Amino acid sequence: MGRLAGARLYFVCDAQPDGRDVTPLLEEALSGGADIVQLRETSPRCAEEILAFADPFRRAAAAHDALFILNDQPELVEDAGADGVHVGQDDAPVAEARAVAGPGALIGLSTHTPEQIDAACAADGPDRPDQISVGPIWETPTKPGRLATGLNLVRYAAEHATIPWFAIGGIDASNIADVVAAGAMRVVVVRAIRNAADPQAAARELRASLDAVAVR
Repeated sequence: MGRLAGARLYFVCDAQPDGRDVTPLLEEALSGGADIVQLRETSPRCAEEILAFADPFRRAAAAHDALFILNDQPELVEDAGADGVHVGQDDAPVAEARAVAGPGALIGLSTHTPEQIDAACAADGPDRPDQISVGPIWETPTKPGRLATGLNLVRYAAEHATIPWFAIGGIDASNIADVVAAGAMRVVVVRAIRNAADPQAAARELRASLDAVAVR
């Protein structure tokens, strides 16, 4: 929880970006300032594949004292050596994910509306997520069909959220200043690092924008 509270830059990546070994990319992202890495596979994968894919994420995170999160599969958290799991509104409820992943696991939850932010923050006990993502701020191909929420949702979270929250969705170096100005202190990115010509420099630039504001 202490590492989560201080986290600013959260990098989500598939296991084999463009068919490449993910290890160098994770190393660059973490060296550049990412605090959290998440393995997210959008194609159906069996448990054995996910566990094999998880190994470089686990090792890279451990080497940098960062957090490693799995997407959507709480039943694999322990075997993958992950620190927690992230679930969506249509996935397993937070309490169920926590029961399956284990009492020490961090549980993240996607939120897309003020009502969902309020519900997450009002929950208590095992139903209360440890962190939430807020967005997608802008439309993104990583979430096809999900309508953009705009910066007003960031402003709402900045005023009302009582648990750590991360802005997500189409954020990169060209617009992170707008996200920070709207009240975000933490962001989740995918393409801004994964697709960068220099992922470490991209992560460093994003992190510098976030470090300019104090965590609260």
